Amino acid sequence: MINGKTIIKTIGLTKIYGSGETAVKALQNVMLTVCEGEFVAIMGPSGSGKSTLLHLLGCLDQPTSGHYLLDGVVVGELDDDQLAEIRNEKIGFVFQQFNLLLRTSALDNVILPLTYGPRKTRDVRGKALEVLRAVGLEHKVGSMPNELSGGQQQRVAIARALVNNPSIILADEPTGNLDTKSGNEIMTIFKKLNQEGKTVILITHEKHIADYAKRIIHLQDGKVISDEKVVNH
Repeated sequence: MINGKTIIKTIGLTKIYGSGETAVKALQNVMLTVCEGEFVAIMGPSGSGKSTLLHLLGCLDQPTSGHYLLDGVVVGELDDDQLAEIRNEKIGFVFQQFNLLLRTSALDNVILPLTYGPRKTRDVRGKALEVLRAVGLEHKVGSMPNELSGGQQQRVAIARALVNNPSIILADEPTGNLDTKSGNEIMTIFKKLNQEGKTVILITHEKHIADYAKRIIHLQDGKVISDEKVVNH
């Protein structure tokens, strides 16, 4: 549910890689506002700046110019420790490649974020089991990633993103390595998380995946060329 409170705001966000004649303008003067509880899909061709924008929103990189306010805080004024704390507590990341530790069980992959940061969870196993149950994988807690299907691995990755109860979920092509059925199951999970109040921002190049969102932003050559509400929501 959207409550009208701005959680993400970018002002003239620009990212340039390299310099001189070989400089690449990955993002150019991006102005973006996302309210708490929104479900936003970012689309665009390869090289349009989608992943660059998501990395900046996730505090994984800094813009060349412009400003990014996360929950009212100017991200560019934070030091490395403060950025790490924000990434651990406010943002959950889900990637196309799953990024699971291959020799570690599903349960221990989910527990991992609970071992970082100043906020300690007393019952880490119980918390990890809770989120695995929420994504329908309570019966696979002891399985290694190579014993799981692609869809199940992505569910583990989502559980890991959720374990610190972040307010924002950032997903980079989360269905890119999945078949259609598994992809739709993963998107159903994102939709449910959004209905429960999470702000969800995902990158996709697939229109039927973007249609799960309530708003679709199109990027081209590092610029926002359209920003539209999705009908049927």
